[in-house]
Amino acid sequence: MKKTIGLLLIGMTIIQSCQNKSNNSVEDLIAQGNLNAIKLKRQEISDQQKMLNREIRLLDSAISSLDKDKKVPLVTTIEARKSLFKHYLELQGDVMTKQNVLIYPEMAGTLLKVLVKEGQQVRKGQLLAVIDDGGMGSQLEQLRTQAELAKTTYERQKRLWDQKIGSEIQFLQAKTNFEATKNAVEQAESQLAKSRITAPFSGIIDDVIQDEGTVVAPGTGVAVFRIVNLSDMYISVDVPESYLEGVTKGKEVKVFFPVLGDSIITQVRQTGNFINPANRSFSIEIPVPNQTGNIKPNLTARVQINDYSNSEAILIPQSVISENAEGEQYVYLAADTTDDEIAQAAKVVVLTGRTQGDFVEVLSGISAGDQIIREGARTVREGQQIKIIQ
Repeated sequence: MKKTIGLLLIGMTIIQSCQNKSNNSVEDLIAQGNLNAIKLKRQEISDQQKMLNREIRLLDSAISSLDKDKKVPLVTTIEARKSLFKHYLELQGDVMTKQNVLIYPEMAGTLLKVLVKEGQQVRKGQLLAVIDDGGMGSQLEQLRTQAELAKTTYERQKRLWDQKIGSEIQFLQAKTNFEATKNAVEQAESQLAKSRITAPFSGIIDDVIQDEGTVVAPGTGVAVFRIVNLSDMYISVDVPESYLEGVTKGKEVKVFFPVLGDSIITQVRQTGNFINPANRSFSIEIPVPNQTGNIKPNLTARVQINDYSNSEAILIPQSVISENAEGEQYVYLAADTTDDEIAQAAKVVVLTGRTQGDFVEVLSGISAGDQIIREGARTVREGQQIKIIQ
């Protein structure tokens, strides 16, 4: 340090003495008005200036090499490490269920009884309503009585025929009459069953559309009930065709419901086999468990689909990456680090991949263990000395 101060004092003394001497000589020459002498003096001072500039550069070099307390840029670094990287494709979809149907009557008549209420849980096959059958029940009882008589007649004729008693034509007539009445009973039972509206599957009666006493008829477009099954819900999402290879059955999905403020983790259940030409996308189904019953059809959901994973990825913050005029991306590394944390900035061109949040995957240019300059990365230069702080 003392050597450095001494060199500075010597340099300042030389400069001051040259300036004093030069000022006196210049004033005398100007007073004499000798042009040639003035020009020679100017050349002499110019040569002296060049010599002084050279000496100043030598002094700066000496100061740089001898001064241990010189100021260098302070930076922080992060170590490049291999880690698990999961990239998620963010999309939006709607909650749906395949068991959300309107129940229509199968026969015309007056709605005699409505046996369920809105919000009621029902089982598959449970009776929901009864329609006036218009006397079809009485007709069915008559047909059943006739069928019993025809059955008895047939059985007796069969026993006689087995004993070779009676004619064959009597046996065949009895058999035909029994089968005809039996088919008539089955047909009447089928028609009468249409007067009873039952649940096609287990679920919840979401809406009772018709009241008791209303005349209903099939094919008029007026339903009697809406029934919904909330236990088998799924989200339908349209995925761009560019993600066809990444989004497959079994991929992890994070689902968030903004209205409910709730999220779940599930998997892709099914992917479509058709690309929609209108928007160049394919549909996927994501099952949604609904233990609480809060998830409803047509509810909006935000989904994050894991379309890419790398168990040995090198991730760095996007903030440390710069770009040059040629479009190349680069970072600065702290190289040749000494014991007192003095290092040299080294510029490295990198190839980046996918991003997730504030981090980006580095495909080439950086290896595990490299010290990447984080704070101060925008101010350092190639080959510049830096000091690493923790």
